[in-house]
Amino acid sequence: MLKQLASGLALTLKMAFSKPMTLQWPEEQKPVGPRHRGRHVLHRYDNGLERCIGCELCAAACPVGCIYVGAKENPKDNPISPGERYAERYEINLMRCIFCGYCAEACPTEAITLGPRYDLADYRREQTVVTKAELLESWPGGTPTSRNESPRGAGADQTGREMPRRGEAAAVTWEGMPHHAPRPDEYGVPSHVPTVADPPESGR
Repeated sequence: MLKQLASGLALTLKMAFSKPMTLQWPEEQKPVGPRHRGRHVLHRYDNGLERCIGCELCAAACPVGCIYVGAKENPKDNPISPGERYAERYEINLMRCIFCGYCAEACPTEAITLGPRYDLADYRREQTVVTKAELLESWPGGTPTSRNESPRGAGADQTGREMPRRGEAAAVTWEGMPHHAPRPDEYGVPSHVPTVADPPESGR
């Protein structure tokens, strides 16, 4: 018994003076392999123009339909992308995404790739829908030619994220809904929602 106790104490002393293997997350993140498929990144050209031209081929190639692209005509006086259109709205539902990489393969301009970020868990479903502001990489050359700036560099260093307000879904808006429809409170939960125990009143 004393032998086992001594070997246990020796192992404790050995590990006490060894270099720790833990990382101070999220300041330090474990490096991933070059073929790792993490959260998506929307890229720019060297002049700051966005590579995405709003062709929606990524959304068509997605086998689970987790990508939404809202394209708009590109302004001639202040272009956002080199094409005729640009992606005014770009959203990916990470809860539905299977990280297959088909979107990156289908993109003709290599505008979207799968980045190294893997910490994608969240407490609310609506905050797993990432928007264009979170995916678009920053441009280190100064003020980009594009009007859409991403100063936090959400796509470049994969550490910044523009978090929506509590209960605010990125793909859902409450404007235009009927006045009798339940509105969400400050925590995103609609009030006065009928339940099984409290069904809506009939017309009698």
